[in-house]
Amino acid sequence: MTRKLILLFLLISTNFFSQTASLDACKTLSKIKELVDENHYRPKPINDSLSVYVFKTFLEKLDSDNSLFLESEVNLLSKHKLKIDNYIKENNCKFLDEFYNAYLKSVTRFNAITSSIKKENFPLNTKEIIQFYSKSRPYLKTEIELKKLYKKRMLMDVLIDISSISQNKDSLTKVFDNVALNSKEKIFKSYDCTGSNYLLTQSEFNQKFLSSFCSYFDPHTEYFNQDERTSFLSTISSDNLTFGMITSFENNTLTVQEIVPGSAAFYSGKIEKGDQIIKIKAPDGEITVGCSEREKLEKVFTSSDNKIVDFQLRKKNGEKYTVSLVKKVMKDYQNTVYSLILEKDNQKTGYIKIPSFYSKMENGKTNMSDDVLIEIMKLQDEKINGLIIDLEDNGGGSMQEAIKLCGFFISKPEVAIEKNRFAYETILNKETSKVYSGPLIILINGFSASASEFFTNAIQDYDLGIVLGTKSLGKATIQNIFPLDDENKEFVKLTLGQFYRVTGKTNQYIGITPNIEIPNIFQNQMPRENSFSTAIKNDYIKNYSGFKGFSMSEKDKNIVNKFAESIKSDTTIQKIKSLNTRIDKLFKSPFPSMMLNFNAVFEKLYSTTNLWNDIKKFTETTYPFNAINTKYDIPHINNDEYLQTVNKNNIKSIKNNFLVFQSVKLMMELIK
Repeated sequence: MTRKLILLFLLISTNFFSQTASLDACKTLSKIKELVDENHYRPKPINDSLSVYVFKTFLEKLDSDNSLFLESEVNLLSKHKLKIDNYIKENNCKFLDEFYNAYLKSVTRFNAITSSIKKENFPLNTKEIIQFYSKSRPYLKTEIELKKLYKKRMLMDVLIDISSISQNKDSLTKVFDNVALNSKEKIFKSYDCTGSNYLLTQSEFNQKFLSSFCSYFDPHTEYFNQDERTSFLSTISSDNLTFGMITSFENNTLTVQEIVPGSAAFYSGKIEKGDQIIKIKAPDGEITVGCSEREKLEKVFTSSDNKIVDFQLRKKNGEKYTVSLVKKVMKDYQNTVYSLILEKDNQKTGYIKIPSFYSKMENGKTNMSDDVLIEIMKLQDEKINGLIIDLEDNGGGSMQEAIKLCGFFISKPEVAIEKNRFAYETILNKETSKVYSGPLIILINGFSASASEFFTNAIQDYDLGIVLGTKSLGKATIQNIFPLDDENKEFVKLTLGQFYRVTGKTNQYIGITPNIEIPNIFQNQMPRENSFSTAIKNDYIKNYSGFKGFSMSEKDKNIVNKFAESIKSDTTIQKIKSLNTRIDKLFKSPFPSMMLNFNAVFEKLYSTTNLWNDIKKFTETTYPFNAINTKYDIPHINNDEYLQTVNKNNIKSIKNNFLVFQSVKLMMELIK
C-alpha cells in the first residue's frame, strides 16, 4: 500500500470513529436531557444561559489555566457559545468534532514545543520574569508566546526542584551544576508525562462535555462512566473489591506501602512492604508503570472489571518476580466506623468516628447504622459518662442510614421533611429505637456534608446534643444514580429533591452553624456549597404542625455559654486564628512576578517556610487526654498486625485533634 493510500485510510478511519463518537455522545446527551426534564428537582430550560455556562466550563475542563489554546482558536470556537442549546435540541453533536480537533492540535503543539525546548540551549540563570495571575491567564496570541511561557515554566520547575533539595543555599550553590543536570532531566521527563496525560480519546473528551452539561443543573448532578460509578460507590461502602495492596505513586514509582491481612496480596507469600510494582498485565492489556499510564493504573485497582491481574514487582535487592492476584471483597478500615474511650480527669467519654454513611449497596457487607449501634453497645458496657460523635470530613452517603442513626438518639418519630420537584412534602420518620440518652456532642467541619448534616440537623433541632466545630458544607439535596443504557456502562447521578429540618429550615447553600464555633486551620480554604455557581439557593418551608423541640436545660445552656466565652481567650484558639490569617493572606494575595534565577526562586520557595513549619508543629501537637480501645476490641487488634497499624494511626490522629480535645473538656463540664 502506498504512503498516500495509508494516509487516506488513516484519515477516513479517524473521521469515521470521530463521527461515531459524536453520535454516541448525542445519544447519551439526549438520554440525560430526558431524565433531567422528567426527574430533576429544579430543571432549568435549555437556552442561551446553558450554552454560555457549558462553553465556559468545558473549556476550563480542557485547559484549566489557558495555556493550551491560542486566543484565535478560542475565538473560532466561540461561534458555538450561544448555539450549544440549539445543537442539543436538534440532536446535533458535530460541534464536538471541531472542539476535539482543536484540542488535539493544542496538545500536539504542546508536545512539539516542549520537545524543541529540550533540544535547545537551556540556561538556568536568566533575567526573565514569570508573571502569575490570581484569576485566569489571558489566552496567548502566538506559538512564539506559548513557547516562551512553556520555557519559563520548565525553568521555574527545574529551579524549584533544585531548591527543594536543601534549605542550605550555600551548600546548594557549591554543587549547583551537578544537581542541576539531574533536576533538568527529571523536569523534562515530567513534561513528557504531562503531554501524554493531556491526550484524550474522543470518548474521554466527550465525557468531559457531558460532565459540563450535567453540572449546569446543580453541582451534584454528574455523568458517570462505569468505572466512575464504581469509584463513587466505593466511597460509601465499608467493603470493596481489592487486591490487598495499599500503594503510593511518587516520582513515577508505584510502591507497596501496606498489605491487608487475608487479602490476595497477603496470601501470595511474596509481596512485602517497599516492593515496587513495575508492570501489570490486566484483561485489557499490559501496562508498564509510568506517569503517562497513571489513569490506567488507577483503573486496574478500582475497576470491578479487573478482577484477575498479573503483577510484576521488584524487591529492594533488585530481584524481580511475578504474582497473579484475584480481587476479593474486604473491609475498608479507612471507611469504617470505630470507637475509643477518651479518658481525662478519671472520667470516661465514648468516642465514635463515622467516616461516611456507608451501606450494603455495591460490595458492602455492613451498614453504618448497624456498626454504630455495636459501638454504642461496647461503649455503654464500658460505663461511659458521655458520647462524642465525630463527623469531621464526612461527606455523606446513604440518607436511609442517616434516618436510622437519628432513631438511636431521638424519641420523637419525625426527623426531617423531604420535598420533591412537584413541591410535595413528606415527613420522614425514624426507623430505629432510641438506645442512648446521655450527654452528646457532635463534631463537624467544612467537609461535613449531606447525610452527616441531615443527622446533625435533627440532633440540633431537638436540643439533644451540642454541635462543635466550624460551619458545614451546606448540601441538603438528594441524588440517585440512573443507568443510561441496558449494558450499565453509562450513568447519571441526578438531584431529585431536598431535605428540610423539622423546623422548616434547610442548611442547603448556607451550612450548619455549630452551637460553639471552634476554628481549625485552613477553614477558609475548605469548599462550601455556595462557592458553586449552579448551587441551589437556600429557602424554607412551613414546619410540620406537631414539631416541638426539646429545650436544653438551663444548666446546659449556662455551660455552653460559659464554654463558648472561655475559648475566646484560649491561647490555642488565638494561635489557630493567627495561622489562618497568615494562610488567608498567602492564598488571597496576588502572587507577585518573579525573576527566573536560582537566588530569586530559592528565596521565594522558602519565604513561607516559617508558616509551614508552624502549621506542621500545630498539627503534631499532642493534647492531654488518653485514647484507649474498648475491652472488646483489644484482642482483635492484638491478633492483627494491619489493624494494629490502623489503630495506632487513629489514636495518634485523635490525640492531635484540638477539636476532639475541646469536646472532651466540654464533656467534663456537662457530666459534673
